[in-house]
Amino acid sequence: MALGVMMLFSCGNPDAMVRTLATDDTLSGIVADSIVFIRSDSGRIEMKLTASQMIRQDGDSSSLEFPKGFVSVFFDKHQNKTSELTADYGKNYGSLIEAAGNVNIINFGNNEKLFSDKLYWYQDTRMIHTRSHVRIVTPDKEIEGDSLVAKEDFSEYTIYNGNALLDLDEDL
Repeated sequence: MALGVMMLFSCGNPDAMVRTLATDDTLSGIVADSIVFIRSDSGRIEMKLTASQMIRQDGDSSSLEFPKGFVSVFFDKHQNKTSELTADYGKNYGSLIEAAGNVNIINFGNNEKLFSDKLYWYQDTRMIHTRSHVRIVTPDKEIEGDSLVAKEDFSEYTIYNGNALLDLDEDL
């Protein structure tokens, strides 16, 4: 009995194959560890965002995701820290960043602290917004509400449907 074996060989250019695989059309996302993003104006740092991991998804709805959380620090024109935003999770949809899970903002100028479960940071207007429960703690009061609009450096804010606990001087 005769046994026939047929072998097919293909010759090709492996460099061309690598270039084809590495084009934007075939890479839908990138994962980066230990990232630092700096926003500056005329060489002056305005904001610095750090995260232990970033995932970039490309396509119809491109986004940057920070699944392990992030820290954003804001600076004044003299490079002093004005405020800091931290969260357990973040996602950037272009000029909008969603922060979720243990969201905290500290205003270093007046020692105010904000706590919430979720907020949205609009980078183009430099505003922060949330429709989640929010609590602000200052040296002399605590304010709670069901939503908030604020400047990104937390220098001004408005709380809606709020209540407050104030320290009052009993001698008055």
